[in-house]
Amino acid sequence: MANIIDLFLRTFTGFLSASVVTLQLTVVGLLVGATLGIIFALFKVSNSKVLQTIAGFYITIVRGTPLIVQISFLYFGISSFIVLSGFWAGAIALGVHTGAYVAETFRGAIQSIDKGQLEASKSLGMTTKQSMQRIIFPQAFKISLPALGNQFIILLKDSSLVYVIGVAEIYSLANMEAAQSFQQFESFFVAGLYYLVLVILFSYIFKMMEKRMDVDKRTEVN
Repeated sequence: MANIIDLFLRTFTGFLSASVVTLQLTVVGLLVGATLGIIFALFKVSNSKVLQTIAGFYITIVRGTPLIVQISFLYFGISSFIVLSGFWAGAIALGVHTGAYVAETFRGAIQSIDKGQLEASKSLGMTTKQSMQRIIFPQAFKISLPALGNQFIILLKDSSLVYVIGVAEIYSLANMEAAQSFQQFESFFVAGLYYLVLVILFSYIFKMMEKRMDVDKRTEVN
């Protein structure tokens, strides 16, 4: 225990900086993933066979290949055409990977809503776009929020894979510390603590969002 406390205090500044990088990777990946997920979910539920095919191709490719391969491809594989920094290659890869799972989650939420609500909104003079924005999207988001929360926590933990392209996040720093000090157990134990704190933080945020939506729903009913 003394070794763990000593390593924690000695590496606090470094791990704090690495935690900021991990959070930045997660936030960028979250924004990219949420955007792509919504777009391709809409493609999947559209009446266009072309858009359905494009969405199906994207989801199949992304879900069928390892994230570490996708990160390496964006950093090394396309360097002849576009040169991305390690951070942006990792963040975009995390977003693209997450987007495929968000798309399926959001698609399922949209399709779980009674089609009669869409038909009723159209009978009131709403366009399809207005119906989706005012009726379908809010309900789909509430339904999918727990699953989305879990997916984004997975995204946070998956950010550790960007160590393969040299990004100085938590796991990368733990690897370097373990190699330099030969304190493998202590280094990865401390790294695990930092990940645990971040996961608890994200879990709390999503739980607060769920409670807020429940309150808003009860207010609307009353």
